[in-house]
Amino acid sequence: MTRILGLTGSIGMGKSTVAGMFRERGVPVFDADAVVHELQGPDGVLVPAIEAAFPGTTGPEGVIRPKLGAAVFGDREALARLEGIVHPAVAESRRRFLSEHESAPLVVFDIPLLYEKTGDRGLDGVAVVSAPAEAQRARVLARPGMTPEKFEQILDLQVPDAEKRARADFVIDTGTSLAATRAQVGRIVAALTESE
Repeated sequence: MTRILGLTGSIGMGKSTVAGMFRERGVPVFDADAVVHELQGPDGVLVPAIEAAFPGTTGPEGVIRPKLGAAVFGDREALARLEGIVHPAVAESRRRFLSEHESAPLVVFDIPLLYEKTGDRGLDGVAVVSAPAEAQRARVLARPGMTPEKFEQILDLQVPDAEKRARADFVIDTGTSLAATRAQVGRIVAALTESE
């Protein structure tokens, strides 16, 4: 029986790095963000529906992210409309991924907005990636085009880090060395696969 671990964390907490550490250990990782990029990229299956809902936000390379972002950012109704297009397609990709890896003892679902959107239904556990607030802020503000205002708006849409940590089965601290973080990942993999 394949166990499914949800991996989540607020912006700038190091989730992508941690997902890579699970992959290093041979654990298949379903990357929801990567799937969305593919679905919205050149010849992406969602491009026609997104263009119909948000005219002028796509081109030959697929979704024009700054234009789509401008169309939905800060508009909860528009965001819900976009999610209604994207989420069912991601769910279908996730089902295919699971069937392709049904013999693996453990798979990870990397879901940025796990608590905000999908919840922990169907998961055998949730790991939250976390770091001190000052480290998070420094990481995010170092990103191109990021402003303190935009960072605050993003945080406002996310479940607070403290709440995520309280709800999690595992907390992975990325405010430490990569070696220490890697060791935490190893302990989680062992905990979820030793009984197999």
